[in-house]
Amino acid sequence: MTDAQSEGVEPADLTEPERLMWRAFRTGGTCDLSARAAVGDDPHGDRAWGPERSVRADVVALLLLHGPPPEPGRVASLKLRGVRVTGRLDLSGGTVEPYVELRSCRFDGEVQLSETRFGTLRLVDCAVPRLDASRLHTEGDLHLPRCRVARGIRLTDAQIGTDLLVSQAVVQGDGRGRAFAADGLSVGQDFQGELLEAYGEVSLRGAKVGVSMNLRGARLANPHGRWALNAPQLTVERTLYLTSIALGWVPGGSDSSTPPYGLGHTPARGQRSRPFECRGGLRLDDGRFGDAVDFYGARFAPEAGQEVSLRRIQTPELRFVGERPERGRVVLSGAKVVKLVDAWTSWPGGGGVAIEGFAYEALAPRGHFPLARRLDWVAAATPEYSPEPYERLAAVLRASGEDADAREVLLAKQRRRRATLPPAVKAWGYLQDWTVAYGYRPGRAALWMALLWAAGTVLFAGHTPRAVKADEHPEWNPALYALDLLLPVIDLGQEGHWRVAGAWQWGSAAMVLLGWILATTVAAGASRLLRRG
Repeated sequence: MTDAQSEGVEPADLTEPERLMWRAFRTGGTCDLSARAAVGDDPHGDRAWGPERSVRADVVALLLLHGPPPEPGRVASLKLRGVRVTGRLDLSGGTVEPYVELRSCRFDGEVQLSETRFGTLRLVDCAVPRLDASRLHTEGDLHLPRCRVARGIRLTDAQIGTDLLVSQAVVQGDGRGRAFAADGLSVGQDFQGELLEAYGEVSLRGAKVGVSMNLRGARLANPHGRWALNAPQLTVERTLYLTSIALGWVPGGSDSSTPPYGLGHTPARGQRSRPFECRGGLRLDDGRFGDAVDFYGARFAPEAGQEVSLRRIQTPELRFVGERPERGRVVLSGAKVVKLVDAWTSWPGGGGVAIEGFAYEALAPRGHFPLARRLDWVAAATPEYSPEPYERLAAVLRASGEDADAREVLLAKQRRRRATLPPAVKAWGYLQDWTVAYGYRPGRAALWMALLWAAGTVLFAGHTPRAVKADEHPEWNPALYALDLLLPVIDLGQEGHWRVAGAWQWGSAAMVLLGWILATTVAAGASRLLRRG
């Protein structure tokens, strides 16, 4: 570099487009070369851009790192529109003080921003072969809306001071199959990625977002890799939106260089929308989300053996209201949620859900979610019997005042448990179920008692037995005698004073046995009620 160049003097070997760019930099104006093309102005199209629209990457780097001072009363900034940047733009390790905004530009080579410091950097609707910005540091925003990146974006350990915007970007995978490699990324405010299309793994391991993370309407596809979205230990201070997006906007209709670029919001019922779509596995294990994780209208399409993994996440609210996955599993093992908002049509069938250790405190179903469907959900999540999911569901229902439903859940738990028992114990379980439903339907005991009492009264009404002591016995009363046989422990003064023989003796023994069975099952149910209290 010559002394003149190091002092910010305009180099003598600049081309005409480069001179226009240099002078616009000093005034803070926009160098717009798009008007030089009558046709083929799309930076993503096949038509070549000639030298009349081309500037060298080295000259761009010279402006950003050692550019001339601004004209008096102006602020220097690099604003390009419809410009082709030839060569490899390398600002690694540098400090860029001017504001940078490139719109509808085309880069011939990789953009290298490793360990570079910026104020604000905006690349809008640009074609970029690859963007490597590991350990990038910005005081303000990093905007990449509507960009198309052929070989991936790398933001490993980058620190974005305010907002990261990748809405409507289309990103292909790199040589390792990663479209968006951003492990350890830190975003001071919002991460906006509405309608993002990523064809390869989106890796956000250990990333932190200071406000909300928004991937409404995004399409993430990595069916041949393990994960389409790989974000264990992700921290979002507010809400993670992996939802549908309303389609009332017009693509490219906003000419603003700041968010939201004319994009929409989560759709209302009946509104035209595009779902968040994940073709491949999704992992949010050990994530922390301050307000909610929202899957409203989401479409999961994992392959067999892939998962929607939410192991050990913690959030006040989980909204699982998307489309039912046809393959793969949804895993919530160890997750802790205050309120679960879901629909029965969102959960996969048998063996497709895992909820061992899943803790939730309240249920807020979206639409009709009958108890029978909820029990099917628990059964689908426990191919092998486990009491904990049933007890958790019963506790939540009881806390919301649904005592009858809580008893039905605990009865379903006993029936699942019965299938694991030896034959003799299983037979005793069936008897308890038929008689008093394991004590969870105590009204059955009164009904059985009344029926047996009536049957016993009829049985003994046609028979007057001999007294044990001829001179010391009460008056024969078949109704009191039958009741005395049925009630263990309680003595009504009939049973011990009469001698029955033959078939009558067998009938008396059956009444005593049935009375004890009813008493023990009722006592078992009462003890469970007391323990729950």
